[in-house]
Amino acid sequence: MGIYNFTRHTGLVIALAAGLGACSPQYANHGYIPPAEDLEQITVGVDTRASVEEAIGTPSTAGVVNDSGFYYVRSRRRTFGALAPKEIERQVLAISFDSAGVVTNVERFGLERGQVVPLARRVTTSGVGNPGFLKQLLGNLGRFSPGGLAG
Repeated sequence: MGIYNFTRHTGLVIALAAGLGACSPQYANHGYIPPAEDLEQITVGVDTRASVEEAIGTPSTAGVVNDSGFYYVRSRRRTFGALAPKEIERQVLAISFDSAGVVTNVERFGLERGQVVPLARRVTTSGVGNPGFLKQLLGNLGRFSPGGLAG
């Protein structure tokens, strides 16, 4: 009976250790953000789309409206046991260009407590370019008076 109990306990300990080992968190990284030393090579107001691609690589995605910018995105997810994966870190690097294709802005954003926060920003212009129709419409909601409607 002594060998049988020893084998049973050993099997139970091994099964318990394997079960606990399977519950350790697993991490997965997705995407790419260029390192800070590569970003320092980019000069706002001087570099172009081609020189940015040459210096730091092709972006994850690019702006679809007027080729407005390059976006590099990196995220880190943690999976713990049978639970759904949870995003624990996200960074976005946005490089904006003017109509001539020259860099106007380099910004880095992060995700903290579900809110997007700027981590770093290099800007040469005010950023107030051509506001869209909806932004103009919503911006003017409180700027009229009934007297102005009568003529």
